[in-house]
Amino acid sequence: MDEVDRELLRLTQDGIGLEERPFLHAARRLRISEEEVVARLRRLRQTGVVRRFGTRINPRKAELVANAMVVWSVPSDRIAGIGAVMAESPDVTHCYERRTIPGHWEYNLYTVLHCRDREDAHRRVAALSRATGAVDYRVLFSTEEFKRRPSGRIEPAKEPERLQ
Repeated sequence: MDEVDRELLRLTQDGIGLEERPFLHAARRLRISEEEVVARLRRLRQTGVVRRFGTRINPRKAELVANAMVVWSVPSDRIAGIGAVMAESPDVTHCYERRTIPGHWEYNLYTVLHCRDREDAHRRVAALSRATGAVDYRVLFSTEEFKRRPSGRIEPAKEPERLQ
């Protein structure tokens, strides 16, 4: 890794624009071609310096305003199978297991869905329930949007919006 790679990482660590030529800004700043930017990022990915290069969709801008975390109480001997089915669902953006707190919180499987409205969310959750046989669940809807910055800091959205 050379100084150009280090500067490229600094330029892209907080994201790139959703535009026709997303690497043009970095290429101009580094005085290299866009093709070289892509080649360097590919090499950094292949060598493990960059672990992941992904996109994040803003659900609100995509008119997906009913953000639901669904907590499921699943028998421990069925969690791997049910979790696998839910994780494969195109409706589920996150799926993970957590420990229960016996006597206080018995939910051990969590899924997140982004839907157009609450009715849509309830329909999709009911379909997941039918597909897996998991019937003990709660649907928790977001009430205020917060923004997670790429650096890991959590900050309120510039103008907090009440969600459905």
